[in-house]
Amino acid sequence: MTINKYTYQKSGVNISAADKFVNFISKNTGKKKNKNKNIGSFGSITSIPKNFKDPKIVASTDGVGTKIEIANQLNKFDTIGIDLVAMSVNDLIVQGAKPIIFLDYISINKINIKKLKSILKGIKKGCQISQCSLVGGETAEMPGTYSKNKFDLAGFAVGIVDNKKILKKKNVKINDLVLAVPASGVHSNGYSLVRYILKKKKINLKKNKILSSDLLKPTKIYVKEILKLVEKNLICSCANITGGGIEDNLKRVIPKGLCANINLSKIKINKIFKWIKKQGVNDKEMLKTFNCGVGFCILIKPKNFKKVKNFFPKNYKPYVIGKIVKGQKKVSLYEKFLW
Repeated sequence: MTINKYTYQKSGVNISAADKFVNFISKNTGKKKNKNKNIGSFGSITSIPKNFKDPKIVASTDGVGTKIEIANQLNKFDTIGIDLVAMSVNDLIVQGAKPIIFLDYISINKINIKKLKSILKGIKKGCQISQCSLVGGETAEMPGTYSKNKFDLAGFAVGIVDNKKILKKKNVKINDLVLAVPASGVHSNGYSLVRYILKKKKINLKKNKILSSDLLKPTKIYVKEILKLVEKNLICSCANITGGGIEDNLKRVIPKGLCANINLSKIKINKIFKWIKKQGVNDKEMLKTFNCGVGFCILIKPKNFKKVKNFFPKNYKPYVIGKIVKGQKKVSLYEKFLW
Protein backbone atom coordinates (compact mmCIF):
# COMPACT_ATOMS: atom_id res chain seq x y z
CA MET A 1 0.00 0.00 0.00
CA THR A 2 1.39 3.38 -1.03
CA ILE A 3 1.51 5.99 1.71
CA ASN A 4 0.17 9.34 0.52
CA LYS A 5 2.83 11.82 1.64
CA TYR A 6 1.31 14.74 -0.18
CA THR A 7 -2.27 15.91 0.44
CA TYR A 8 -4.04 19.24 0.17
CA GLN A 9 -4.69 19.18 3.91
CA LYS A 10 -0.99 18.66 4.68
CA SER A 11 -0.25 21.76 2.58
CA GLY A 12 -2.53 23.77 4.86
CA VAL A 13 -5.88 23.68 3.06
CA ASN A 14 -8.81 22.09 4.86
CA ILE A 15 -11.54 21.39 2.29
CA SER A 16 -13.71 19.70 4.93
CA ALA A 17 -13.79 22.89 7.01
CA ALA A 18 -14.56 24.93 3.90
CA ASP A 19 -17.47 22.62 3.03
CA LYS A 20 -18.87 23.00 6.55
CA PHE A 21 -18.76 26.78 6.20
CA VAL A 22 -20.48 26.71 2.80
CA ASN A 23 -23.20 24.52 4.31
CA PHE A 24 -23.59 27.04 7.14
CA ILE A 25 -23.93 29.90 4.64
CA SER A 26 -26.57 28.11 2.58
CA LYS A 27 -28.70 27.57 5.67
CA ASN A 28 -28.36 31.09 6.99
CA THR A 29 -28.86 33.31 3.94
CA GLY A 30 -31.67 33.86 1.48
CA LYS A 31 -35.36 34.52 1.95
CA LYS A 32 -37.27 31.34 1.16
CA LYS A 33 -37.32 28.88 4.03
CA ASN A 34 -34.10 30.52 5.28
CA LYS A 35 -32.10 28.84 2.49
CA ASN A 36 -30.28 30.20 -0.51
CA LYS A 37 -30.17 27.64 -3.33
CA ASN A 38 -27.51 29.71 -5.15
CA ILE A 39 -24.92 28.95 -2.46
CA GLY A 40 -22.75 26.06 -3.64
CA SER A 41 -23.56 26.56 -7.32
CA PHE A 42 -21.01 27.76 -9.86
CA GLY A 43 -22.92 30.99 -10.34
CA SER A 44 -25.80 32.86 -8.75
CA ILE A 45 -29.06 33.37 -10.62
CA THR A 46 -31.22 36.38 -9.75
CA SER A 47 -34.36 37.74 -11.39
CA ILE A 48 -34.37 41.34 -12.59
CA PRO A 49 -37.08 43.29 -10.71
CA LYS A 50 -40.14 43.96 -12.89
CA ASN A 51 -40.87 47.52 -11.76
CA PHE A 52 -38.13 49.05 -13.94
CA LYS A 53 -39.18 50.39 -17.36
CA ASP A 54 -35.71 50.91 -18.81
CA PRO A 55 -33.31 49.21 -16.36
CA LYS A 56 -29.59 49.87 -16.32
CA ILE A 57 -27.16 47.72 -14.34
CA VAL A 58 -24.70 49.42 -11.99
CA ALA A 59 -21.87 47.44 -10.38
CA SER A 60 -19.39 48.27 -7.65
CA THR A 61 -16.63 46.46 -5.77
CA ASP A 62 -14.58 47.41 -2.72
CA GLY A 63 -13.00 46.17 0.48
CA VAL A 64 -12.58 47.53 4.00
CA GLY A 65 -8.85 48.23 3.95
CA THR A 66 -6.79 47.85 7.09
CA LYS A 67 -9.79 48.25 9.38
CA ILE A 68 -9.48 44.46 9.28
CA GLU A 69 -6.36 44.76 11.43
CA ILE A 70 -8.31 46.61 14.14
CA ALA A 71 -10.88 43.80 14.12
CA ASN A 72 -8.06 41.25 14.35
CA GLN A 73 -6.41 43.10 17.21
CA LEU A 74 -9.65 43.18 19.20
CA ASN A 75 -10.76 39.73 18.06
CA LYS A 76 -14.15 41.20 17.13
CA PHE A 77 -15.52 40.41 13.68
CA ASP A 78 -19.31 40.83 13.82
CA THR A 79 -19.41 44.35 12.33
CA ILE A 80 -16.66 44.29 9.70
CA GLY A 81 -19.10 42.61 7.30
CA ILE A 82 -21.44 45.61 7.55
CA ASP A 83 -18.51 47.78 6.47
CA LEU A 84 -17.89 45.48 3.51
CA VAL A 85 -21.45 45.82 2.23
CA ALA A 86 -21.56 49.55 2.93
CA MET A 87 -18.47 50.31 0.88
CA SER A 88 -20.06 48.90 -2.27
CA VAL A 89 -23.75 49.79 -1.89
CA ASN A 90 -23.01 53.39 -0.88
CA ASP A 91 -21.24 53.75 -4.24
CA LEU A 92 -24.20 52.27 -6.15
CA ILE A 93 -26.70 54.79 -4.79
CA VAL A 94 -24.55 57.71 -5.97
CA GLN A 95 -26.01 56.99 -9.41
CA GLY A 96 -29.48 56.32 -8.04
CA ALA A 97 -29.23 52.53 -8.27
CA LYS A 98 -31.09 50.16 -5.98
CA PRO A 99 -28.77 47.37 -4.73
CA ILE A 100 -30.24 43.95 -5.56
CA ILE A 101 -27.43 41.43 -5.04
CA PHE A 102 -24.18 41.18 -3.10
CA LEU A 103 -21.31 38.70 -3.21
CA ASP A 104 -18.33 38.45 -0.89
CA TYR A 105 -14.77 37.17 -1.19
CA ILE A 106 -12.95 36.07 1.95
CA SER A 107 -9.30 35.03 1.73
CA ILE A 108 -7.73 33.67 4.89
CA ASN A 109 -4.59 31.93 6.13
CA LYS A 110 -6.52 29.08 7.72
CA ILE A 111 -10.26 28.54 7.96
CA ASN A 112 -11.59 29.46 11.38
CA ILE A 113 -15.30 28.64 11.40
CA LYS A 114 -16.08 30.83 14.41
CA LYS A 115 -14.37 33.87 12.85
CA LEU A 116 -15.98 33.32 9.45
CA LYS A 117 -19.44 32.91 10.97
CA SER A 118 -18.99 36.22 12.79
CA ILE A 119 -17.88 37.98 9.59
CA LEU A 120 -20.83 36.51 7.71
CA LYS A 121 -23.19 37.75 10.43
CA GLY A 122 -22.13 41.32 9.61
CA ILE A 123 -22.37 40.79 5.86
CA LYS A 124 -25.88 39.41 6.27
CA LYS A 125 -26.91 42.38 8.43
CA GLY A 126 -25.43 44.82 5.91
CA CYS A 127 -27.46 43.20 3.15
CA GLN A 128 -30.62 43.42 5.26
CA ILE A 129 -30.05 47.14 5.86
CA SER A 130 -29.38 47.62 2.14
CA GLN A 131 -32.43 45.54 1.19
CA CYS A 132 -30.37 43.41 -1.16
CA SER A 133 -29.70 39.67 -1.31
CA LEU A 134 -26.50 37.87 -0.41
CA VAL A 135 -26.44 35.44 -3.34
CA GLY A 136 -22.98 33.93 -3.19
CA GLY A 137 -19.28 34.42 -2.70
CA GLU A 138 -15.94 32.70 -2.32
CA THR A 139 -13.89 31.62 0.68
CA ALA A 140 -10.25 30.93 -0.14
CA GLU A 141 -7.86 29.27 2.31
CA MET A 142 -4.40 30.50 1.33
CA PRO A 143 -1.59 29.24 3.58
CA GLY A 144 1.70 30.94 2.85
CA THR A 145 0.03 34.03 1.37
CA TYR A 146 -1.33 35.29 4.68
CA SER A 147 0.43 35.00 8.02
CA LYS A 148 -1.25 33.45 11.06
CA ASN A 149 -4.78 34.77 11.75
CA LYS A 150 -4.61 37.22 8.83
CA PHE A 151 -7.39 37.59 6.24
CA ASP A 152 -8.84 39.96 3.66
CA LEU A 153 -12.32 40.82 2.44
CA ALA A 154 -13.74 42.06 -0.84
CA GLY A 155 -17.33 42.77 -1.77
CA PHE A 156 -19.18 43.05 -5.05
CA ALA A 157 -22.62 44.63 -5.42
CA VAL A 158 -24.98 44.96 -8.37
CA GLY A 159 -27.81 47.45 -8.53
CA ILE A 160 -30.47 48.55 -10.99
CA VAL A 161 -31.72 52.01 -11.88
CA ASP A 162 -34.25 53.26 -14.40
CA ASN A 163 -32.50 55.18 -17.16
CA LYS A 164 -34.54 58.31 -16.41
CA LYS A 165 -33.61 58.13 -12.71
CA ILE A 166 -29.82 57.99 -13.14
CA LEU A 167 -28.22 60.78 -11.12
CA LYS A 168 -25.94 62.77 -13.41
CA LYS A 169 -23.74 65.74 -12.65
CA LYS A 170 -25.38 67.73 -15.46
CA ASN A 171 -28.38 68.04 -13.10
CA VAL A 172 -26.33 70.28 -10.79
CA LYS A 173 -27.00 74.01 -11.23
CA ILE A 174 -25.87 77.33 -9.71
CA ASN A 175 -27.31 78.00 -6.21
CA ASP A 176 -27.98 74.31 -5.48
CA LEU A 177 -27.22 73.47 -1.86
CA VAL A 178 -24.52 71.05 -0.77
CA LEU A 179 -25.67 69.03 2.23
CA ALA A 180 -23.54 66.94 4.54
CA VAL A 181 -25.03 63.69 5.80
CA PRO A 182 -23.25 62.72 9.04
CA ALA A 183 -20.87 59.78 9.13
CA SER A 184 -21.13 57.10 11.80
CA GLY A 185 -17.39 57.46 12.34
CA VAL A 186 -14.20 56.76 10.40
CA HIS A 187 -16.13 54.37 8.13
CA SER A 188 -13.50 52.29 6.27
CA ASN A 189 -10.86 54.74 5.06
CA GLY A 190 -7.70 56.06 6.66
CA TYR A 191 -7.03 53.12 8.97
CA SER A 192 -3.38 52.78 7.94
CA LEU A 193 -2.81 56.26 9.39
CA VAL A 194 -4.89 55.41 12.48
CA ARG A 195 -2.87 52.25 13.06
CA TYR A 196 0.38 54.17 12.55
CA ILE A 197 -0.69 56.60 15.30
CA LEU A 198 -1.64 53.74 17.62
CA LYS A 199 1.76 52.13 17.09
CA LYS A 200 3.78 55.35 17.54
CA LYS A 201 1.80 56.35 20.64
CA LYS A 202 1.95 52.78 22.00
CA ILE A 203 -1.81 52.73 22.56
CA ASN A 204 -3.29 49.39 23.62
CA LEU A 205 -6.80 49.22 22.15
CA LYS A 206 -7.73 46.30 24.39
CA LYS A 207 -7.36 48.61 27.37
CA ASN A 208 -9.31 51.48 25.80
CA LYS A 209 -12.90 50.36 25.25
CA ILE A 210 -14.22 53.74 24.13
CA LEU A 211 -11.55 54.21 21.45
CA SER A 212 -11.93 50.58 20.37
CA SER A 213 -15.68 50.98 19.99
CA ASP A 214 -15.26 54.19 17.97
CA LEU A 215 -12.73 52.62 15.61
CA LEU A 216 -14.84 49.52 14.94
CA LYS A 217 -18.12 51.39 14.54
CA PRO A 218 -19.57 50.12 11.24
CA THR A 219 -19.92 52.33 8.18
CA LYS A 220 -23.33 53.97 7.87
CA ILE A 221 -25.36 52.55 4.99
CA TYR A 222 -27.31 55.36 3.26
CA VAL A 223 -29.33 53.21 0.85
CA LYS A 224 -32.80 53.60 2.35
CA GLU A 225 -32.69 57.39 2.64
CA ILE A 226 -31.01 58.17 -0.67
CA LEU A 227 -33.29 55.89 -2.71
CA LYS A 228 -36.36 57.60 -1.24
CA LEU A 229 -34.96 60.95 -2.36
CA VAL A 230 -34.32 59.54 -5.83
CA GLU A 231 -37.87 58.20 -5.99
CA LYS A 232 -39.30 61.60 -5.04
CA ASN A 233 -36.98 63.49 -7.44
CA LEU A 234 -35.59 65.52 -4.53
CA ILE A 235 -31.92 65.08 -5.32
CA CYS A 236 -29.74 66.49 -8.11
CA SER A 237 -26.55 64.57 -7.43
CA CYS A 238 -24.62 63.01 -4.55
CA ALA A 239 -21.23 61.69 -3.49
CA ASN A 240 -20.03 58.95 -1.18
CA ILE A 241 -17.19 60.44 0.90
CA THR A 242 -14.51 57.76 1.07
CA GLY A 243 -10.75 57.76 0.40
CA GLY A 244 -9.62 61.23 -0.67
CA GLY A 245 -12.11 62.96 1.61
CA ILE A 246 -14.67 65.62 0.82
CA GLU A 247 -12.82 67.42 -1.98
CA ASP A 248 -11.68 64.44 -4.05
CA ASN A 249 -15.06 62.70 -3.94
CA LEU A 250 -17.33 65.71 -4.32
CA LYS A 251 -15.53 67.02 -7.42
CA ARG A 252 -16.45 63.80 -9.24
CA VAL A 253 -20.12 64.89 -9.35
CA ILE A 254 -19.67 68.59 -10.15
CA PRO A 255 -20.03 69.63 -13.84
CA LYS A 256 -17.44 71.70 -15.67
CA GLY A 257 -17.73 75.42 -15.03
CA LEU A 258 -19.31 75.04 -11.59
CA CYS A 259 -17.82 74.85 -8.11
CA ALA A 260 -19.04 73.49 -4.78
CA ASN A 261 -18.16 76.22 -2.28
CA ILE A 262 -17.70 74.38 1.05
CA ASN A 263 -17.54 76.11 4.44
CA LEU A 264 -15.43 73.82 6.64
CA SER A 265 -16.53 75.62 9.81
CA LYS A 266 -20.06 74.29 9.26
CA ILE A 267 -19.00 70.63 9.46
CA LYS A 268 -20.06 68.72 12.56
CA ILE A 269 -16.96 66.73 13.46
CA ASN A 270 -17.24 63.30 15.11
CA LYS A 271 -15.31 62.93 18.38
CA ILE A 272 -13.07 60.23 16.87
CA PHE A 273 -11.71 62.78 14.36
CA LYS A 274 -11.05 65.25 17.16
CA TRP A 275 -9.02 62.53 18.86
CA ILE A 276 -7.03 61.82 15.68
CA LYS A 277 -6.42 65.56 15.21
CA LYS A 278 -5.04 65.83 18.76
CA GLN A 279 -2.48 63.14 18.02
CA GLY A 280 -0.70 65.54 15.66
CA VAL A 281 -2.42 65.34 12.27
CA ASN A 282 -2.84 68.69 10.49
CA ASP A 283 -6.03 69.87 8.79
CA LYS A 284 -4.74 69.24 5.27
CA GLU A 285 -3.94 65.63 6.08
CA MET A 286 -7.26 65.16 7.90
CA LEU A 287 -9.18 66.40 4.85
CA LYS A 288 -7.23 64.24 2.42
CA THR A 289 -7.43 61.04 4.48
CA PHE A 290 -10.74 61.03 6.37
CA ASN A 291 -14.40 61.96 5.88
CA CYS A 292 -14.08 64.21 8.98
CA GLY A 293 -17.73 63.65 9.88
CA VAL A 294 -19.26 63.93 6.41
CA GLY A 295 -20.16 60.42 5.30
CA PHE A 296 -22.18 61.42 2.26
CA CYS A 297 -22.95 64.63 0.33
CA ILE A 298 -26.19 65.40 -1.44
CA LEU A 299 -26.86 68.28 -3.81
CA ILE A 300 -30.39 69.63 -3.87
CA LYS A 301 -32.57 72.60 -4.83
CA PRO A 302 -32.88 75.08 -1.91
CA LYS A 303 -36.68 74.77 -1.92
CA ASN A 304 -36.42 71.05 -1.10
CA PHE A 305 -34.25 71.33 2.01
CA LYS A 306 -36.99 70.80 4.61
CA LYS A 307 -38.48 67.88 2.71
CA VAL A 308 -35.08 66.19 2.33
CA LYS A 309 -34.30 66.43 6.06
CA ASN A 310 -37.47 64.53 6.92
CA PHE A 311 -36.24 61.38 5.18
CA PHE A 312 -33.35 60.93 7.62
CA PRO A 313 -33.30 59.63 11.21
CA LYS A 314 -32.38 61.95 14.08
CA ASN A 315 -28.63 61.21 14.21
CA TYR A 316 -28.18 61.54 10.45
CA LYS A 317 -30.08 64.71 9.57
CA PRO A 318 -28.35 66.45 6.62
CA TYR A 319 -27.28 70.05 7.02
CA VAL A 320 -25.96 72.77 4.70
CA ILE A 321 -22.17 73.06 4.28
CA GLY A 322 -22.05 74.95 0.98
CA LYS A 323 -23.61 75.83 -2.33
CA ILE A 324 -22.89 75.67 -6.05
CA VAL A 325 -21.35 78.74 -7.70
CA LYS A 326 -19.57 79.52 -10.96
CA GLY A 327 -15.98 78.37 -11.00
CA GLN A 328 -13.37 76.16 -12.62
CA LYS A 329 -12.02 74.42 -9.50
CA LYS A 330 -15.12 72.19 -8.94
CA VAL A 331 -14.58 72.21 -5.15
CA SER A 332 -13.43 75.16 -3.06
CA LEU A 333 -12.84 74.81 0.69
CA TYR A 334 -12.89 77.92 2.85
CA GLU A 335 -12.85 78.85 6.55
CA LYS A 336 -11.38 76.34 9.01
CA PHE A 337 -12.61 73.35 10.95
CA LEU A 338 -13.95 74.26 14.40
CA TRP A 339 -12.17 71.58 16.40
